[in-house]
Amino acid sequence: MRSDTQHFLCDIDDGIARLRLNRPERKNPLTFESYAELRDWFRDLVYDDEVKVVVILPNGGNFSSGGDVHDIIGPLTRMSMKELLAFTRMTGDLVKAMIGCGKPIIAGVEGVCAGAGAIMAMASDLRLATPDAKVAFLFNRVGLAGCDMGACAILPRIIGQGRAAELLYLGRSMSAEEGAQWGFFNAIAEPAKLEHEALALAKRIADGPVFANAMTKTMLAQEWSMSLDQAIEAEAQAQAICMQGNDFRRAYEAFVDKRRPVFGGD
Repeated sequence: MRSDTQHFLCDIDDGIARLRLNRPERKNPLTFESYAELRDWFRDLVYDDEVKVVVILPNGGNFSSGGDVHDIIGPLTRMSMKELLAFTRMTGDLVKAMIGCGKPIIAGVEGVCAGAGAIMAMASDLRLATPDAKVAFLFNRVGLAGCDMGACAILPRIIGQGRAAELLYLGRSMSAEEGAQWGFFNAIAEPAKLEHEALALAKRIADGPVFANAMTKTMLAQEWSMSLDQAIEAEAQAQAICMQGNDFRRAYEAFVDKRRPVFGGD
C-alpha cells in the first residue's frame, strides 16, 4: 500500500495505517487534490492485504476544517454545472471508497471537525473524541443543503433523524459530550491519550479475524437497503463463507486447547 502520499500523511506499521491531513496551520482543510488522493488511496485499499485497520488522526490539535475556503469554495462559485457535478461526485466517491475499502476505519477527532472533515469522521466505523472536539456539518452556513456526501443517509442512522436534522438545518457544532450521548462517538479520551487509545482499539481489531471483519463491514453497508428477510439471507451466506475460513478452525482449536486464538486472516 502506498505510504508516499503527497497531500496527507500516511504511516503504515503492524497492519495499521495512520492518516493525517497535513495543513495544521490552517486546521487541515481539504483541497481538490487531497480529496482525489484520499479517494484513490481508499479505493486501492480494498486490494491490499498489508493494511488491516485505518486510523485517521488529528494534526496540530485539529481533525479537519473541511473544504478550503480559498482553494475550493472560491473556485466553485465560478464553475459550470457540469464542473460542479464532477466535483460533488468526486467528494461523494471518497465516502463510497471509505465504506467500500473492506477495512475498519477509526477516526480520532480533536478540535475542529467541520464540513467534509465531519463527513470523513461520519463515514468511519468507529469514532473517538477529545473533550474539546466540535463536529459541525456546516453546509447550510455557506448557503448549501445539508445533503452532502451522504450526510442525509448516514448521519440519521448514527444519531437519529431528529438530531441529524437539527445539525444539518442549523449547521451548529455538536460537542464531544453530545456526540457521546447521541452515539456518534464511541468514547472520549484526553488529548494526550487520543492516539494511544485509537491505536489500541485498532490493534484489537487488527488482531482479530481480518477476512471476517471485512465481511462485517460489507454487511453493515449493504444491509441498509435490504428488507429483513434479505438481510438474514445475506448474513447466512456471509457467515457460511466465513465458516470455510481457517480462522474459524483456529478459534475452535484454541478454545479446545484453552488458549487465545491467533488469527491469520484467511
